[in-house]
Amino acid sequence: MYLRESLDNILAKDPAARSRLEVILCYPGFHALFFHKIANTLWKSGFRTPGRLISHIGRVFTGIEIHPGATIGRKVFIDHGMGVVIGETAEVGDDCVIYQGVTLGAGAAARQGAISRDTKRHPTLGKGVIVGSGAEIQGAITVGDNVRVASRSIVLKDVPDNSVVVGVPGRVIYRNGERVAPEKPQEDVPDIEAQAIKSLHSKLSELEGTVRDLKGKLKQQSKELEVFKDKVCPELALDTSDPANSGINSSVDLKSVDQDPVDVFLQGAGI
Repeated sequence: MYLRESLDNILAKDPAARSRLEVILCYPGFHALFFHKIANTLWKSGFRTPGRLISHIGRVFTGIEIHPGATIGRKVFIDHGMGVVIGETAEVGDDCVIYQGVTLGAGAAARQGAISRDTKRHPTLGKGVIVGSGAEIQGAITVGDNVRVASRSIVLKDVPDNSVVVGVPGRVIYRNGERVAPEKPQEDVPDIEAQAIKSLHSKLSELEGTVRDLKGKLKQQSKELEVFKDKVCPELALDTSDPANSGINSSVDLKSVDQDPVDVFLQGAGI
C-alpha cells in the first residue's frame, strides 16, 4: 500500500513520469523511500546497526541519505534527490516535495557531540511543504504546513503555515498570499552581508556629503577670487583652459535617485 501510494503520488506530481514501471526503475527518490521503509522498521525494532547498514546501502545506490531514525510521512516526493540529507530526528510531513541537494540538518546541535544524543536536533516539516534545491533547514525548528522554501535558502527559525521563505538566513516574504513587512534579523544570527553593505552605504553617504560641502566652498571661494581679481589684480585671473582649474567652477553633480538599489536590498534584509 505504501509503495503503490508513493508511485501514484510521483505520477501525479512529476510531469516527466509516464508510467509506474519508469518510476520503479528510474526514480532514485522512490528507491530511497523503499530503503528507508526497511531501515526505519529495523531501527524501531531495536536493530540499530542493521538499520544503518540498509540506510547506507540506499545512500550508495541513490545518492540520498535518510537516517533510519527519521520520520517520513505519506506521499513524500524526493525529486532527482542527489545530495539530499535527512537527519536522525527529522520529521517530514505528508505530501512534501524535496528537491536535490536539500539538507535537513542538526545545525549547532551537531557540534555538541554525544551530549545531544537522543534529543530533538533536526527540523520538522509540516504537510505540503516544498523545499527547493540546495536549501538547508537546520536545527530543531518547525516549518509549518504548505510552506515554500526557495532554492539555496538557509532556514534557522520556525516558519508559520502558508509562508514563502527566501534568503540567507531565510526570511518570510509572503504569508497567506500577502506580502510580509521586513522583520528585524535575529540577534543571534545576524545577516552579516547586509550589515556590511549598510555600513558601507552609510559611510558612502557621509563621504558624498563631505564632497558636496567642499565643492560648495570651492565654488564660493572661486566667486570671491573672481571679484578680487576684477577689482584689484586682473593679472591673477585663472586660466580656465587649464585642466587643473576646469573643475572649480563646475556645478555639484551628486544627483539623488528616487529608489536607491542599496536601500531596496537593505529593506529586504530587514535592516
